[in-house]
Amino acid sequence: MRKILFTVFCFLLVLCACGENSDDIQKGGGNGEENNSQNVSKQNLSRAIQIIDNAINSYFTGDGMTMARYYNPYTGVRSQEKGSVWMYTSSIEAVNAVLHALKTQKEHGDAELYNQHFERYTQLLNQLYENAAYYKGTYTLTSYTQTRQWSVYGVDRGGSKGTALVEGIHNVYDDQEWLIRELLEAYKITNNIIYLNEAEYLTDYVLDGWDCVLDESGKEYGGITWGPGYVTKHSCSNGPIVSPLVWLYELYKDKDDQITYRYIDADKSRKTGSMKKSDYYLKYAQAVYDWQKKSLLRSDGVYDDMMGGCDPNCNVAYETINNVTYRKHVNLRDRVGPAISYNSGTMLSGGADLYRVTNNNTYLNDIKNLTNASFRYFAKKDATVIGYYTYDITGFRNWFNGVLMRGYVDVYPFYKNDSVCVSSFQKNLDYGYEKFLYKGFLPTNLLLGWSLDNNNNSVEGMFTFAFAAEYAVLARYELEK
Repeated sequence: MRKILFTVFCFLLVLCACGENSDDIQKGGGNGEENNSQNVSKQNLSRAIQIIDNAINSYFTGDGMTMARYYNPYTGVRSQEKGSVWMYTSSIEAVNAVLHALKTQKEHGDAELYNQHFERYTQLLNQLYENAAYYKGTYTLTSYTQTRQWSVYGVDRGGSKGTALVEGIHNVYDDQEWLIRELLEAYKITNNIIYLNEAEYLTDYVLDGWDCVLDESGKEYGGITWGPGYVTKHSCSNGPIVSPLVWLYELYKDKDDQITYRYIDADKSRKTGSMKKSDYYLKYAQAVYDWQKKSLLRSDGVYDDMMGGCDPNCNVAYETINNVTYRKHVNLRDRVGPAISYNSGTMLSGGADLYRVTNNNTYLNDIKNLTNASFRYFAKKDATVIGYYTYDITGFRNWFNGVLMRGYVDVYPFYKNDSVCVSSFQKNLDYGYEKFLYKGFLPTNLLLGWSLDNNNNSVEGMFTFAFAAEYAVLARYELEK
């Protein structure tokens, strides 16, 4: 009996000891995980800053910050070809991402990097914005509802501020949309009203390109063409505006600010209406999202590139209503591929933002399905390096893939399973950084590295800024997840 009691007593002691150890492990694991996230965040952000500082010094020249499209760190040669406004905006994106991460680290109790870099990066942001005016020009556009003069951003850099060629095909709506996104990010970081005013002005311009012509049932055809000089309607000219529209809704939801807008009545007459800004912006965020989902979502769950197949042709057409000329709707019959990663990425971010403000489960189901489908479609495990996911990097896809990663980060608060998707980018960046970093630059191919021929190692500026932006976004993710 004593032997039995002794055995039971020892067993209970072991249980107590295991319980105590278990608590210690759980507590230690929690603290360790938190500390690890802080360390990873700091490392990510330090790397982002390092990459951006090198890029600014290497791609940009002069007081007007002229951006070269390419730079070769092995030869020290920058290209004579200038970066487009889209490429230029990638630098603003990276700086904004760093500023956001700096604020997040400070909010989580670590202000070291914030104190070192926030003020100078705020100044850099302002400098980049002011010199974006080299891409700006003014022209008169006849749209679906009006003829109006606009000052917008052209594809190519002009010789002086405000003189860029912007008429017709020389400006596209998606370039304005990427700028709108970054202007709103800049406003959220700095509270500088200049950024918000410019973002809202460009948003008016983009929504002026929404096809509000009514079909036979009295509904708008919808969709935003690639640009005012184009007829085709692209994923890239619709998806990127969804999140900024949601952000504008959030900025105004507790205010009574009104907006005046143009629309087409049932008798085809053009009229002016007004409504609360918050309602207006949310309405269009949902309308653009719905149009892209209806028009470009494929059977395999990712998004095609555009609607084409113009009927009768792909020329901008006009009609006269009550002796006034307006742009005319052109039918599009063909959905055209291929599926490109950023077209799914913008819809992930847009869907996540819409779910966050509406709690509509349709958006939640959409982003879960799109997360799974896009990762299955775009990420190929073990294709280049065992244990890593390979993403197509042909063309501009290095930057496109960064938009997809940001979509995964935006979805994570609502769908924890996509942490695998996010971590695939972290691993690839770290692999490239730890094996191939050269003079502060990462190679175009993070998993294969540099060419043996030094002359073949020119890197797109927007790729360099994309890598930095990814690192900065991941720095925030580590602390907020």
